[in-house]
Amino acid sequence: MSGRSCPTLTTDRLILRETRLEDFEPSVTLWSDERVVRHISGAPSSRSDSWARLIRFPGLWALLGYGYWTVQERDTGRFVGQAGLADFKRDMSPSIEGVPEAGYVFSPDCHGKGYATEAMRAVMDWADETLSARKTCAIINPDNHASIRVAQKLGFDRSEPADFSGKAVTLFWRERRAG
Repeated sequence: MSGRSCPTLTTDRLILRETRLEDFEPSVTLWSDERVVRHISGAPSSRSDSWARLIRFPGLWALLGYGYWTVQERDTGRFVGQAGLADFKRDMSPSIEGVPEAGYVFSPDCHGKGYATEAMRAVMDWADETLSARKTCAIINPDNHASIRVAQKLGFDRSEPADFSGKAVTLFWRERRAG
């Protein structure tokens, strides 16, 4: 599966595209916002953490054949977030190694606009058509009710408690949809 390049996906309001060098500063702004990371890590990311995350995205595509997209508004071209699938080899129980993990993060001024659902619907449709994985998962902080609603809209309908590096999280599962 390795070696696939990041395809461009287009929705009514968004463009999901490959990550580029010019996405670094907007990514730093995104990941340093306490409102963004409250339910993820709980602490703003440093510039070097944001850089490591950004350069990881092309590597996912090169090695796994899937990964993260940079999300921008169609009308303005403005960077609004990042969304996609990954296998981050997480230290957690139960293990999700080898299962594409869905993730999405958007600028606070985009919250409540349906961007996460719109972008991830395009990602999941792409995954259902392209990947051979039987299922995908999402790790969500149990207090992140907005993210849970997004996951449920996308068909993540089975959940179980999980331990992620000593923190209690909820692991959501979605079965692949036949194309």
